[in-house]
Amino acid sequence: MTTTQRSGPRRAAPGRSRPALLAPILLTLAIGVAALVTPRDVAISRMLPAAPALAASSWSVAATVGLGLVALVVVVIVDLTYHHHTVLFTGAAIAAVTAAAGYACHVRLERERALLQVRSVAEAAQSVVLRPVPPRIGGMAVQTLYVAAAAEARIGGDLYEVADTPYGVRLLIGDVRGKGLSAVGVAGAVVNSFREAAYDEPDLAALARRLDTSLVRYGESFPSDESAERFATAVLAQIPHGGGDTSVLNCGHPPPVLIRGREVRALEPAAASPPLNMAGLLGADYAVDTVALAPGDQLLLYTDGVTETRDRQGRFFPLLDWLGSMDPAPPRGLLDQLHDRLISFGDGLDDDIAALVVQVEADAAGNGR
Repeated sequence: MTTTQRSGPRRAAPGRSRPALLAPILLTLAIGVAALVTPRDVAISRMLPAAPALAASSWSVAATVGLGLVALVVVVIVDLTYHHHTVLFTGAAIAAVTAAAGYACHVRLERERALLQVRSVAEAAQSVVLRPVPPRIGGMAVQTLYVAAAAEARIGGDLYEVADTPYGVRLLIGDVRGKGLSAVGVAGAVVNSFREAAYDEPDLAALARRLDTSLVRYGESFPSDESAERFATAVLAQIPHGGGDTSVLNCGHPPPVLIRGREVRALEPAAASPPLNMAGLLGADYAVDTVALAPGDQLLLYTDGVTETRDRQGRFFPLLDWLGSMDPAPPRGLLDQLHDRLISFGDGLDDDIAALVVQVEADAAGNGR
């Protein structure tokens, strides 16, 4: 999974760089030097309250107040020497600014602690859905990618899972309508049902019906105004051990891509299948397509955050054209290049991105499972 996190005197908080932490000290030194080199009638030292005010954005309460006391001592000494008639007013002003900065710092730290707690809960919830996938499973090389649309986000409705079953290696990737904890709850219901049913159901259509039933029951167990709109698009795939005729079932999701050397082909479904939790409403069943996978072939499954990434002119990311222009790469290399290209292509990510690549290994056909 791809995530990002990043705090002078106190340990840096996420997203705070070292120059920002040193800024209050540099400002204090700059004002102090300016006070020494300017004429006596120019009271530059009275600008020192800006230093503790700036420190409140990144330092601890103790460090912020300490810097304010240093500024107070410096200003009192300077004013007693040059402007003794204003020493009480200037000293009181610095003391007030320091007190306010200390309080602002306290409020900031409390909010940071609350944010860290929320993040830990979000990460725990997300780990239920996006648990690590082994790099090799059932004679296949497997790699995954997850990128949150917002830099501070840790949670969303994209999902994936891989299972080595008696029927072959079964893959799932999906995208739940909505975001946040509600979407993660739905995604968890889908993934947990897949982890159980993938070993029991004999074919992908039966597996999809099982997932649909689980999502219907989840909605009935946790009713809300949005229960009727809780659905997920998904792709299910079943690859025999060693490759061969691979079954693909597309439930209203972006089509997976077959990569065979420099040949790239989107596996569009021959017949539409309903999204999960929509089969009863649409009165439709699930249609399974078949594609042959040989050793060395790759199958890329992804969510719509990939193809709906836009550049500054509003153009969508041309996934197939980009894949066709790339040199063949192993699954990890392919996903790393895809991630880098999406970041450089888009004017910021508008949606979460999840992707999964599975490759039939060259010796898998001979070794079997």
